[in-house]
Amino acid sequence: MEARCKPTNVSRRRFLTTALAGAALAGTAPLLAACGPTVAAAVPSGPPKRGGALRVGVTGGGASDTLDPHIPATNPDIARVLNLYEPLLMRDHDYRLQMLVAESLKSSPDARTWTAVLRSGIRFHDGRPVTPADVVATFRRITDPKAPKSGAAGLTMLGEVVATGDRTVEFRLTTPNSGFDDLLGQYSLGIVPADFDVKRPIGTGPFKADTFTAGLQSTFVRNEHYWRPGEPYLDRLSLINFSDDDARINALLSSQVDAIDQVPVALVDVLRSDPRVQVLRSETGTWLPFTMRVDRPPFNDVRVRQALRLVVDREQMINQVLSGQGRVGNDLYAPFDPAYDRQLPQRKQNIAEAKRLLAEAGKPNLDIELVTAPIQAGAVEAAQVFQQQAKAAGVNVRIRKVDTTTFYGENYLSWDFAQDFWYTRNYLPQVAAGALPKAPYNETHWNDPEFTDLVTRASETMDAKERTDLIHRAQRIEYERGGLIVWGFVDQVDAYQSYVAGLVPDRTGISLSGYQFRQVWLGTAEGGTA
Repeated sequence: MEARCKPTNVSRRRFLTTALAGAALAGTAPLLAACGPTVAAAVPSGPPKRGGALRVGVTGGGASDTLDPHIPATNPDIARVLNLYEPLLMRDHDYRLQMLVAESLKSSPDARTWTAVLRSGIRFHDGRPVTPADVVATFRRITDPKAPKSGAAGLTMLGEVVATGDRTVEFRLTTPNSGFDDLLGQYSLGIVPADFDVKRPIGTGPFKADTFTAGLQSTFVRNEHYWRPGEPYLDRLSLINFSDDDARINALLSSQVDAIDQVPVALVDVLRSDPRVQVLRSETGTWLPFTMRVDRPPFNDVRVRQALRLVVDREQMINQVLSGQGRVGNDLYAPFDPAYDRQLPQRKQNIAEAKRLLAEAGKPNLDIELVTAPIQAGAVEAAQVFQQQAKAAGVNVRIRKVDTTTFYGENYLSWDFAQDFWYTRNYLPQVAAGALPKAPYNETHWNDPEFTDLVTRASETMDAKERTDLIHRAQRIEYERGGLIVWGFVDQVDAYQSYVAGLVPDRTGISLSGYQFRQVWLGTAEGGTA
C-alpha cells in the first residue's frame, strides 16, 4: 500500500462546537486533507479476492481485555470473541437466527427439551472435530456455579446438557422455555474444546489467535479448517484498541488502519466528504440508557425516576447527540421484537409534571451525580445534553467523567446514576441479561416480583398470543416504574477505506457488520495491493 501524507490532527471538540453553533461541517473538510487534494480509491468490484491483512481500529478496551469467549465486556473483547469462536447459532445481519456450529436446533412440543445437531465436519482451530462432549463441557464451563460466566444468568432453566449421539446434544430444561433458541444465540456462548484453556484460545471461528496484548492490540491468522467454503478471505486480521475518538479517526484518515468502528455522528459528513473513505450506516436496536439504582436514594422513589424520564427531550437527544442518526425511544428496549408494545403512549418532555413529582417526593431542588465514560459513541454527549435539559426542572446534574476501564472496573453495577450501552436483543433475552434479580448486568438493581413472575410465565408459554400479552404486561411495569431511561435507539455508523469490501449494514448493533470479518476482502488501494 502506498504511503500518503498524514492529515492535520482532527480535534473532535472543535467539530462538535462548530456543529452545535450551526456551522456546516462540510466546510471544515479541508482540515482532514491538509496536504492537498485527495483521489478516490477504486471501490472493489467482482468476486472476493483472497489474501491481505485488515487493520481495524476498535473503540475502548483496557488492561482487563480478555480472550475468554464467555466473558466479553468491551468492544475489543466482543470483536475478538466473534472472530475466534462461534456459538451454536446467532443472529445474522438481518437479525434472523442463523445456524453456526449446529446445523439444526429443534424443540420438543412442550419446550422442555431442545435437540441440537452439530454441523457435519466442523473442526476446531487445531483440526480436532467438534463433538457433543465439547458442547457439554462448554455449557458446564459457562454455568459453573463457582465461576459463572456472563451467559449463565440467561440459562437458569437449563437442567442438564447431554450428549445423545455422535452429533446430537440435548438441552434438558427444568421449566419450559419457548425462546430457548434465542437464549442460545448469543455471541458469549462460543463452543470450545472440553480441554479449553484461555491461554490457548481455540474455537471454530474464521480466525486463529496469533498475538494478544491487553489494552493495545490483538492479531489473528486465517483458520484453514473453517467450515464455510472459501472463507475467510483475509490472511491476517489486527484489532487495535483506541480509547480516543480523535486518534481513531486520524488513524483511518492517515491509512494507519483500514476500518474503524463508532464514528462520532457529528463527523459523519466530514468523512463522507473524503473520497477515500466509505461510511457504513446501520439501523439498529442499540440503546444508551441512563441507569438509576432503584434500591438507592433518591432513585428508590418511583416519583423521582418518573420525573427524570420526563425532563428528557428525546427529539433533541436524537438531533443533538446523534445528529439525527437514530430513533426516539420510549423507556423500553428490544424494538425489533414482534412483542414490543407500540401502543404505550410515547413519553415526552413535561417539565411542569417533572417539577410536581419532585416536589411531591420532597426533592424540589434535586442534586445528583451522573457517571459517564466514552463507552460508546454519543454516551458522553448524551450526559451533557441531559445535564442541560434537567436544569429546566431545577435538577442539578453533576457529571463525573471517567475512562472506560474505570467505568467497567470494580464499581461497575454499583453506580447510583450512570449510563451503559446494549446491542440489539429481543425482549426476553435482554431481560435475562439485565432486568432480573440475578441477571449479570442488572445495573438498576431492579427486583420487582410481579415483573419477574410475568417474564417467567412468558418464557414458559408456547402460545405466541398469550406470550405477547404477558410480555406487554411486563413492559408496562418497566415503563411505569423501571429504573432505565431509554431515550433513543442509535444508528451504528462506522467507516472504512474504499478498497475494503464485504462490509454490509447490520441490525444487531455490533459495529462493522457485527465484527464479522470472515466476509471482508481487500481490493487495490491507490495503485498498491492492500
